[in-house]
Amino acid sequence: MLQCIFLLSDSGEVMLEKQLTGHRVDRSICDWFWDHVLSQGDSFKLMPVIASPTHYLFQIVREGITFLACTQVEMAPLMGIEFLCRVADVLTEYLGGLNEDLIKDNFVIVYELLDEMIDNGFPLTTEPNILREMIAPPNIVSKMLSVVTGNTSTMSDTLPGATASCVPWRTTDCEIC
Repeated sequence: MLQCIFLLSDSGEVMLEKQLTGHRVDRSICDWFWDHVLSQGDSFKLMPVIASPTHYLFQIVREGITFLACTQVEMAPLMGIEFLCRVADVLTEYLGGLNEDLIKDNFVIVYELLDEMIDNGFPLTTEPNILREMIAPPNIVSKMLSVVTGNTSTMSDTLPGATASCVPWRTTDCEIC
């Protein structure tokens, strides 16, 4: 069970913090992690699973963005790493790339995606097709509307059709000829 996800810039700045459970993880864990990265010399040589004095940390680096997940309980390392890879892939697909400016410009959408992708520390909906039905990808019209109306949410009012399907990437009303 993951307790928190951080997105860090290539300078160690926390761009996004998402607390996943009732137990709040202090941001000082990011300082400890970044000091550890600097002591290793290169973040690409860093192991994907690190045991800090207080937490287990899972990390991947994509396009200069470090995806960092924390937990205090032992869990399957591959689950944490695979989830972070999935988050990075979904964000790349949604935002049309992955960099610091895109994440900051689309902060609300990134936060909504994380809300839908993980529930109480456990991965839930990670399929991009289902997420696209629940949260509209950013475009110029939605950005202009949010500036004019002040409504920044892009959440759909209805549940996607694929949520009732046995095959998550296929909608329930799919007919095969």
